[in-house]
Amino acid sequence: MAKKKKKAAKKHSANGKKVRILSIDGGGIRGILPGQVLVGLEQKLKKLSGNGDARIADYFDLIAGTSTGGILACAYLRPDDNGRPHFTAEEAVEIYLDRGDEIFDISFKQKLLSLGGITDEKYSAVELEEALADYLDDTKLSELLKPCLITAYDMRRRKPHFFRQHRARTMGDRADFLVRDVARATSAAPTYFEVAKIRSLSRITYPLIDGGVFANNPAMCAYAEARMMDDCGDDRVDNPSAKDMIVVSIGTGSDQSHRTRYAYNEVKDWGKAQWIVPLIDILMSGNQDTVDFQLREIFNSDEVYSMKNPNDAKNQYFRIEPMLGTASSEMDNASPGNLNALELAGIEWTEDSDNDALLELIAGKLIAEA
Repeated sequence: MAKKKKKAAKKHSANGKKVRILSIDGGGIRGILPGQVLVGLEQKLKKLSGNGDARIADYFDLIAGTSTGGILACAYLRPDDNGRPHFTAEEAVEIYLDRGDEIFDISFKQKLLSLGGITDEKYSAVELEEALADYLDDTKLSELLKPCLITAYDMRRRKPHFFRQHRARTMGDRADFLVRDVARATSAAPTYFEVAKIRSLSRITYPLIDGGVFANNPAMCAYAEARMMDDCGDDRVDNPSAKDMIVVSIGTGSDQSHRTRYAYNEVKDWGKAQWIVPLIDILMSGNQDTVDFQLREIFNSDEVYSMKNPNDAKNQYFRIEPMLGTASSEMDNASPGNLNALELAGIEWTEDSDNDALLELIAGKLIAEA
């Protein structure tokens, strides 16, 4: 009997390159803020690498996103006809700047019928679906350039649903979807848009809502996903632990100064009607803070990065929360004035000297692990 060939040993060197993870929060139209931060990061990557064609997707091994962050993740990972990223970071954020006012446009009839989102969804999904079709076309989840994790929640099965590129590749049509449907599902925010009814390529139906109901900050989900990645590439550590990762987590401007505060006498007698809108905001912001706390503990990190020593262990988890400035904190305020304010706030954040240095530090670390 012929001897069985020994299976080649899997590379899992302690000296392998780190797995680089990008995570983007949910936040509706405030997605302009992380979008602008990533425009600044892409510019740094071009400058430091000397490659004018550098893209966000080139320097991350896994991209995770919830809601508006999921839409951005899909845009960064969409391939062109040559197998390169289809959009620059600047082009990706245009989906909000060019189409935001149409996506969050409420007709008088819809306002009347929904009572402002109380008895029905606040907005029609038609404009959102048209924008996603224009930007993402017929690209399949399995065709995205890199592994991804996009969150949604399955209302029928009552459990989280994670769209994962590598599962679509290994499991075939039953785990594969049109990317525009993935983006529609992750952004189906309760009270804002109706539940997304989408189908896998094998025609299995899923009624899904915004992943922000359980993971508005998907960075911990991304960390767990990376821990399970047993084929991170020939030169990277497989099944990486925290010491083998670089995580860049970007918020959508949910800083403490813009959070609505409630007095005890105001909230103590609230019923269902009064709790609906505040509860959604509380769940989302609470999740963001909790995940940040968890990852800081895991990475033994704090908010003070070591600029003088880029290889310091504390420089492996980065949480970026850009400030809203004069922009509204409402997820659906897509008035021309607020769109301009959000774009300006993002640009001003990247141009701040401390933040510019931080982006340069992050870009340098990403390039070093390329």
